[in-house]
Amino acid sequence: MSHQVSVWRAAQLVGVARGVLQQQVRAGALVLSDGMVSTEALLRLYPGARLEESGLLERVAQIRDEAFGRRVRERLLPSQEVLAQRLFAQSQELADVRLHLQRYHALVIGLQKRTRELFSEHPADPSLKELEQQLTQGLAKALATESVDFLEVMDDMLKVMTAQVTVRPSGNQFLVEGHANLLQSGLHSGLKLNYGCGNGSCGMCKARVISGEVTRTQHFDYPLSETEKAQGYTLMCCHTAASSELTLELLEAGGPQDIPEQQLVAHVRAVTVLAPDTRLLHLQTPRSHRLRFLAGQSVSLGWHMPGQGDVHATYPVASCPCDDRNLLFFVTRDGSDSLAQHLFADDIPAGAAVTVLGPTGDFVLADGHRPLVFAACDEGFAPVKSLIEHALSLDDAPSMSLFWLATRSDGHFFSNQCRAWSEALDPFEYELVSHDDVMAGAQQIAHAMRADLFDIDCDFYLAGPQDFVRALHDELRAAGVPATQIFSSIS
Repeated sequence: MSHQVSVWRAAQLVGVARGVLQQQVRAGALVLSDGMVSTEALLRLYPGARLEESGLLERVAQIRDEAFGRRVRERLLPSQEVLAQRLFAQSQELADVRLHLQRYHALVIGLQKRTRELFSEHPADPSLKELEQQLTQGLAKALATESVDFLEVMDDMLKVMTAQVTVRPSGNQFLVEGHANLLQSGLHSGLKLNYGCGNGSCGMCKARVISGEVTRTQHFDYPLSETEKAQGYTLMCCHTAASSELTLELLEAGGPQDIPEQQLVAHVRAVTVLAPDTRLLHLQTPRSHRLRFLAGQSVSLGWHMPGQGDVHATYPVASCPCDDRNLLFFVTRDGSDSLAQHLFADDIPAGAAVTVLGPTGDFVLADGHRPLVFAACDEGFAPVKSLIEHALSLDDAPSMSLFWLATRSDGHFFSNQCRAWSEALDPFEYELVSHDDVMAGAQQIAHAMRADLFDIDCDFYLAGPQDFVRALHDELRAAGVPATQIFSSIS
């Protein structure tokens, strides 16, 4: 018998990106029923799917390895208490199914017996004999041993290991794995959740539990009122899913306009030399005060130089919002940037306090399920990197392509990351272009795009100098790409 699963769970079961399945739905190859996918239809579309190939068994098998034991248990499996709760819920469900089966079986046997009695009393009535034969054949078929739907077995297994959370009213979904709390899991899945401190002090991550159960993961100081408790409110940063399925009611940011300006003091974690004229600045925020931002946005950094006053500069964040405590910035040598001058002079040591103000900018991912194409020039790679990592966490795009132009001697200072994405992800491709002339390099990228992508309905994200962005924008518009599918950031 076919089993119904969500698109998110279906992608897990067959080992493909959720965006790939959504593309199959739009193409009509996979039909949804009330937003759910039947495992029978899934196996027809992916007949080669096997439990061994899904990676699930390998993840479970790792737990037996003592060398990885603790780390794997923390990352893949919830606490013993949560496991016990989920297994108990599964056992209750199984017991309910068995009870219903027993009652149905008794009902069918009773009907069969009564039909035989009626037929013996009225042997001339062929419909009674036909009914008795139908009941007998139906019962035999129901009791016959059939092959098990292994996707259903995998789904039951996943319900113990991971919890699926549905958000209302948006309908977004995310998974909770290991010891992660609800807030961490939602952010890692790319959701634009409302939160502040992340440690149970401010109450900004309140959500109402519509169905399912939660359990506390850490102490919190925010005082929920008795009314809020009665209505099912909980703090996402201090609770995780105790049941395999959970529905929460909460508000999500719709865009940059919903992200408030924040000011906090972070500290320099490290300054890494990427190339002679490029540094990677790594700031870490306090645990009690994190920066809420959207991928692709920028912030203003301020540093106090003893005896010389404050220096300020604005940079795009080069990291994903899912890791809100660790903020990364690509800083290039620039005579007009006083903060960069001090960084390259090694005046800003590890541990130094840096003021962070922001975020600003609307160069963010648009809602949709189209393939994504990114084009960056030099340090324009910073916001593009953030967007790519956010898109990966959303697992929503059927494919992603990156074109990166380097016009400076530092070249592609973070090319190892591009290679890592390409090796780890089938739907990710990249092309590195070098040219000392921005316009010529832009035309080279436009030619590469035209060869492969202009016949595809994509969203395009362009970041770099004005000439670079304008040249690519004009090429895309001339090729028929709608203006609503082109997004740009000028550095």
